[in-house]
Amino acid sequence: MTEYTISRGGVDIYCKVEGSGAPVVFANSLGTDMRLWDPVLPLLPDGLQIIRFDKRGHGKSSVPPAPYTMGALVSDAEAVMDHLGVKDAVFVGLSIGGMIAQGLAVKRLDLIRAVVLSNTAAKIGTKEMWQTRIDAIRQNGLASLTDTVMERWFGTDFLASPEMAHWRAIFEQTPEEGYIGCSQAIAGTDFYSSTSTLRCPVLGIAGTEDGSTPPDLMRETLNVIPGSEFHLMQRCGHLPCVEKPQEYAARLTQFLKDTGHV
Repeated sequence: MTEYTISRGGVDIYCKVEGSGAPVVFANSLGTDMRLWDPVLPLLPDGLQIIRFDKRGHGKSSVPPAPYTMGALVSDAEAVMDHLGVKDAVFVGLSIGGMIAQGLAVKRLDLIRAVVLSNTAAKIGTKEMWQTRIDAIRQNGLASLTDTVMERWFGTDFLASPEMAHWRAIFEQTPEEGYIGCSQAIAGTDFYSSTSTLRCPVLGIAGTEDGSTPPDLMRETLNVIPGSEFHLMQRCGHLPCVEKPQEYAARLTQFLKDTGHV
């Protein structure tokens, strides 16, 4: 395992590289860091170079002042891959990570050979919805949203599990400025037109109990991408890689095999 800090425009992006072989890049959701993928990675096949990074405002990366733009977040991911010399990767993005995946796949076809869009969409929510959330954080702190966010993130079964404490803590450890900055980036993004131009293999994954990006929203995005596939995970919320890592890893592995990546 090798750790890197990649500087771009005064912002340091922390990333971690494990293994060797065909590259797979993972981008996590709003309010989490690269630990989001910990349950899945041990279940993936050998022969992969696993690349994870903390987007700006999260984890061990810099927390520049808000607002952020989706273009900046996409360029951060691009800088990571360019620094590592990675091309023809499969890019797995969840939630805002899936928006980054869409933007990067359109911008840099040389970097991306296939995409997994997990619990995401070309457009998520409205500017008014995101502003309401930002105002609540400014007034009462990020922790004031924890209960509501956990109910959107997880299905009924997982909400009752002892593992919940770990994910609550990860959410509440997120820098408020980073959460707000990324929220503003999501609020300003509508990728329907650009995402409709994608012609690489695309797998969409959704959870039946996802309160943030419901399955129908995921389907709307996949409907504009010719040849895309859809996998619905039962009794899961917004983070199915956490709730049912075995099923998630099995479907991801099948996609890697179907696309000739492993």
